[in-house]
Amino acid sequence: MSDLSRRKLLLAGGALGAAGALAAASPSYAWTWSSLGSIARSDTTRDPRFVWDDRVDPVMAALLDRGGVPDVNRVLKPWIYNGQAVPSGLPADVQGIVDMARTLPTWTDLGRLDTAYRFATKRGLYLGVLYGMNSGMMSAAIPREARAVYWSKGGGDIRDRIAKTAKLGYDIGAYRAYRPEGQMIVTCVKTRLTHSAVRHLLPQSPYWRASADEQIPISQHDILVTWHSLASSVMQKLNEWGVRIPKNESDAYLHLWQVTASMLGVNDEFIPVSWEQAELQRQQVLVPILARTDEGVKLADKLVNLGEYIDFTLVTQPLFEAVTRYMLGDTVTDMLELQRRPLLQKTVSEAWPIFIKIREAGLPIPLAPTIYSAFEELIRLFALFYLNPFQRINIDIPTENNPDHPY
Repeated sequence: MSDLSRRKLLLAGGALGAAGALAAASPSYAWTWSSLGSIARSDTTRDPRFVWDDRVDPVMAALLDRGGVPDVNRVLKPWIYNGQAVPSGLPADVQGIVDMARTLPTWTDLGRLDTAYRFATKRGLYLGVLYGMNSGMMSAAIPREARAVYWSKGGGDIRDRIAKTAKLGYDIGAYRAYRPEGQMIVTCVKTRLTHSAVRHLLPQSPYWRASADEQIPISQHDILVTWHSLASSVMQKLNEWGVRIPKNESDAYLHLWQVTASMLGVNDEFIPVSWEQAELQRQQVLVPILARTDEGVKLADKLVNLGEYIDFTLVTQPLFEAVTRYMLGDTVTDMLELQRRPLLQKTVSEAWPIFIKIREAGLPIPLAPTIYSAFEELIRLFALFYLNPFQRINIDIPTENNPDHPY
């Protein structure tokens, strides 16, 4: 057995031992969602907390150990569009996992993905607000995600971390995202490689080990939690606001996120087949686990003070906090220690539903969806420019943890 295999086995054994103790202390923590409700329609309750990325992880660990990541990042940097050939020069083992990871699942329906884009053109502003101030801020209240972000390289440069996250959010809603002229396949592959590298690097950080309740980060369960903070939570909010979405568009939006989960390495047996099953899974994996962590509080503080990083006026901070409180509620935002802004919160809570009604009433007007979409596209491009000015955002594989906390 190689040193790498031996180390992974020891880590996995430690994770299983810790999970066993946790399950004994809290029986309700057991994974009970059945894969009968998944894309696979199998009949298992395999626990995704102990499933990682078996095909990619050994290759990325070996690449990191032999110091080959900088060369791979250099080769992959000009790879931008789905239809581009993967640049030559990758090591054979890395080439193999890239070729595997860029292949769409067999059940992908490109027609439904086109419908998802049409949905995004009409509701893009809602999606942008929810991805940022609902899902983005919620991530700081997801303990494992907050710790992984804070102690990994992304925690040392929050502006860069947000820019790369924003790129995924932008690419998934772009025209023909998964077709050859889109960028989402490349973004997913690079994100998957990054996740795998973090799995190898973070266990080497004494800071992360001291605070984490898992031995190996970013399990498929962790990815599902993040998935629900995005896809399921967005749909739940749209329903709460009374936004009437045609069934074919709702189903298409789910399909967009199903494909994305698969492209990020999640097994079919864990991907919900319907919104009903997604909500059942969300209630188990996301809703009960939201909690305060020191890392989450620090990340939330950086997020609400984002103006310091992108040259926006700090006047935006009170509004950011007020909108976040409206989106997430006081329980979660108190966990993140955001300030209460009673007057602004009252204004937001009264104005937003009116805005929704006016905007929805305008959708039947000819060209209104096109005008809305063009305006929202400008907003997205503006945000990406300020997050990473004068350069194309590139997701590269990390070679270290948070540089502000060396070890």
